[in-house]
Amino acid sequence: MWVALAVLRRARGIKGELIAENLGSEPDRFSAGLTVTLTVTPESNQGRPAELERSWIHQGSLVLKFRGVDTRSEAETLQGMFVCIPEAQRPPLPEGQVYLDDLIGCEVFTTNGTRRVGCVTGWQDLGGPVLLEVGPDLLIPYVPAICREVDLAERRIGVEMPEGLEDLNRK
Repeated sequence: MWVALAVLRRARGIKGELIAENLGSEPDRFSAGLTVTLTVTPESNQGRPAELERSWIHQGSLVLKFRGVDTRSEAETLQGMFVCIPEAQRPPLPEGQVYLDDLIGCEVFTTNGTRRVGCVTGWQDLGGPVLLEVGPDLLIPYVPAICREVDLAERRIGVEMPEGLEDLNRK
């Protein structure tokens, strides 16, 4: 499975450079020599291997230059592609932190274990707390006050649901 680091938005200049949208990685993650796979979607089984020649920030935008992509025309063929690495190459996280994608597929139960709330199907980051999408119509804020226990090995999240949260969310 792939982890998307960036999306290539548009060609820049005439030397094969591209403006990329960073999808959350530290800018120094894009170091010269980094081997990536360029895919149409992060879920794609197929992709094109590429090596990062250099990267820099220009006027607040991430600029990437790949080895062997030396003209604007060549860069334009890469627009819209995702810059991906294998999931196994993700950097380790500090104790107690998780990658949000790892929560997808976890079963959500009340902390006392008496009731299954649903299964995490995705997440939304809209600028406030991250919202876990549980089932087709429930959003649960991913905050310690609500998501009390996260056990990735067991694929389980224990929640303490505030009164009315489920009624507020469900259609």
